[in-house]
Amino acid sequence: MSSSSVNPFIRAHDSRPDFREQTAADRYGVPENFLEIEVRNPQFHGDGRGKYVDYEIVCDTNIPAFKKTNSVVRRRFSDFEWFRDALERESTRVNIPSLPPKVYFNNRYSDEVVEQRRVALERFLQIVAGHPLLQTGSKILQPFIQDPNFNRDLY
Repeated sequence: MSSSSVNPFIRAHDSRPDFREQTAADRYGVPENFLEIEVRNPQFHGDGRGKYVDYEIVCDTNIPAFKKTNSVVRRRFSDFEWFRDALERESTRVNIPSLPPKVYFNNRYSDEVVEQRRVALERFLQIVAGHPLLQTGSKILQPFIQDPNFNRDLY
């Protein structure tokens, strides 16, 4: 029987690579690349017109673009606004997601408003930090997320 008369389904099945059983290390070990970013622990500072909230950014990763595998920094909303604008100027090839709107009401420091903002900021950072072009091409992504002495005047 010539190779042209072989059933294509059998031939496709025969050429399939051997699959090995998945081990516990494969299932539960550290993934090849991981990036976990959490925005948490909002803290209030100042009073009156000088009052503001900052948020803790926790980053755990093994992606080489990040200098530290674990980091914790604090940023306020105005820092996020600057960061988003800087990312837009820096990378015209990436659509940078929007931030939650600025809140001007008397209840802007209510637990509900602060929590909604925290969730939105966390989602923003997860999208931005997870973008491969920003991971490799941005000069401000890693310092913003990981450098406790980050100074936006240097960028």
